[in-house]
Amino acid sequence: MRKHACMGLMVAWWLCVATAWATTGTANLLNRQARPWQPAPPAVQTPLWPDGVKIAPPSMPGEESFGTSTQPLAGLPVTVVEHVSRPTMTLYPAKGKNTGAAVVIFPGGGYRVLAIDLEGTEICDWLTSRGITCVLLKYRVPGSGPYYNEECNCEKRPVVPMALQDAQRAIALLRERAASLGVDPHKIGVVGFSAGGRMVADVSNHAERSYKAVDEADRQSVRPDFAMALYPGHLWKGPGITLRPDVKIDPHAPPTLIVQAGDDPVDDVRESVTYYVALQQAGVPVEMHLYAHGGHALGVRSTPNPITQWTSLAEAWMRNIGMLPASSP
Repeated sequence: MRKHACMGLMVAWWLCVATAWATTGTANLLNRQARPWQPAPPAVQTPLWPDGVKIAPPSMPGEESFGTSTQPLAGLPVTVVEHVSRPTMTLYPAKGKNTGAAVVIFPGGGYRVLAIDLEGTEICDWLTSRGITCVLLKYRVPGSGPYYNEECNCEKRPVVPMALQDAQRAIALLRERAASLGVDPHKIGVVGFSAGGRMVADVSNHAERSYKAVDEADRQSVRPDFAMALYPGHLWKGPGITLRPDVKIDPHAPPTLIVQAGDDPVDDVRESVTYYVALQQAGVPVEMHLYAHGGHALGVRSTPNPITQWTSLAEAWMRNIGMLPASSP
């Protein structure tokens, strides 16, 4: 019963956000703040793009705001950010012994909103406690990647790949600043959730920048050294195990870890299976863990489902591929 209850809360949270957004253009949130989201001190977010550089706007106009979900998840509300037109990155330094590794986080939210704590700050709390530098990307939404549009009952894709641009830019900036941050520029990874999982696939398989260089940082490689996709979406073209035609696999994509629950009611488990098969066929090192129960949108919050132990598997995997030392915490 507890497993089904936890999955029900996940579905309810997602449906509340998605339904309200589809009908009003805003999510159904409590304690809404009509201002940009800010991280808790001492963390400071910095602009992703230099002043004066013109970037494509999200698909729907609106001022950035944030609030908390009407449904709790694992006993806690979810902080949701919407209408991001000025993307940022927030650095969280490694705690304790620095491993030299760093990870850029892509929160999920269907390319409509961002689950900024559930799939953002809380992920950084886990990573930094393991000696890993964490960068939280607040990328442009809505409509910055492939998303379902209720008006036409169809999927739409942005003319400009805004989410991919923001992801690549964050990686380039992190590499440029690696030495000053105590980061090994060859140990920079990404982890994404749901729509952020699709971003993981995109940034892994695009070696070339999707935007014109704006400064010296853009001389850096924009591809991660390792990648983790949690319950990814927008990868599978049903009904068989077929990859969507807009997802092109590069045999030079980085080692990848995929995690999903078989009872995910939002993104079919074949999203993960299809991507796994495609990477394997291309000769890309890939590892996948599928669980019977877990639903969708779980982050690192503890529930009775074994899938919430995925972080231990991720740490072992990062050690196995040489991104973390064997003696890492």
